[in-house]
Amino acid sequence: MDEISVLICDDSSLMRNVISRVIEGAPGMKVVEKAVNGQDLIGKIESSRPDVIILDIEMPVMTGIEFLRYRKEHRIDVPVIILSSIAEKGAAVTMEALELGASDFITKPNGSVSLDINSVADKLIELISVYGGAYARGKAKIVYSSEYYVKLSSARAIERKLQEALGDKAKNSLPPRASLPPKSFEVKPAVKNPVMIQPVAASGKISVIAIGISTGGPNALREVFKDLSPLIKQPILVVQHMPAGFTKEFASSLDRICPLTVTEAVDGEYLEAGHIYIAPGDYHISVESAGIGKYVIKTLQTPQRNGHRPSADVLFESVGKVFGNKSLGVIMTGMGKDGAVELAEMRKLGAWTLGQDEKSSIVYGMPRVAWELGAVQKQVNLQDMAATINKLALDNY
Repeated sequence: MDEISVLICDDSSLMRNVISRVIEGAPGMKVVEKAVNGQDLIGKIESSRPDVIILDIEMPVMTGIEFLRYRKEHRIDVPVIILSSIAEKGAAVTMEALELGASDFITKPNGSVSLDINSVADKLIELISVYGGAYARGKAKIVYSSEYYVKLSSARAIERKLQEALGDKAKNSLPPRASLPPKSFEVKPAVKNPVMIQPVAASGKISVIAIGISTGGPNALREVFKDLSPLIKQPILVVQHMPAGFTKEFASSLDRICPLTVTEAVDGEYLEAGHIYIAPGDYHISVESAGIGKYVIKTLQTPQRNGHRPSADVLFESVGKVFGNKSLGVIMTGMGKDGAVELAEMRKLGAWTLGQDEKSSIVYGMPRVAWELGAVQKQVNLQDMAATINKLALDNY
């Protein structure tokens, strides 16, 4: 089994060491180099040949943003994961980093320097496995899949709960640190012939479009939204798994490239034609009827569903109940299964449904489960998604 090689760039020696310990504690990963700023990073990429870069933003000499500009100009293709604080300024800069080509981001707990990195350790390992793993496989390496690390984090979460429950007794009663056998890295191919859903009604005119997306979503949505038709009249509701404090800036960044208006959804606002609403971080989003031809957005802090808030399942469920066969549901790249079950329910009601295909998905998790449940009428490559949505929306309005 090969290892995913990681290069860490952070001006804090404390953070470099803490992050290193997290990565070195994960099977199938290794830290090959550390850099103190963007300029130092540039000099170490060629010699260390990393599969992924963990990048701080605020650093002396050359900031993370300045490095990303350099990376874009010099066509460096190693994926970059940003570590960012959750401050408002950090959110804006993080969105700029995504616009410049960063793959994804993680919020640093408690500010820029923190020993509490363990609180986001599982997410860090997941993103390294997703982006670094894909890059490593492109170099013919054989590495553990992202699904392996999800299973591993689940096993370790159970271990931690047992340790908390047993206290000092845990040292003598627990097995060695949780691990999984090598076969756990294997990913089964998607079902070629999924369950066929027979809708109770034929697909009708489309009154609303709902999109559920997760890991890999920020850049995927940028790819789709820049090519949406300005003639689309249907409102579009989007659940992108993203922390609180970032979705407003994320919506603004999409609004700059999309011919339709993109905003963060606000509780109680009415759906407007040709308007895109992004679910706010840490809030579910749903839609309710507010009289003939009027529909209102509701934001909710009810419990997580499928481990997420916002959840695509919550959105799809409400759209199915309110619009039935007069809706279009789209499920795209993402870890896990969020959105799959309720997209299948939408399809049963006659809704139009699309799913991103395996080849173009950063993580073929959510769209895979939806496909295998029979929820997806058609699988679409990312580069064709905007054109497909445009045609369905314009032909069925």
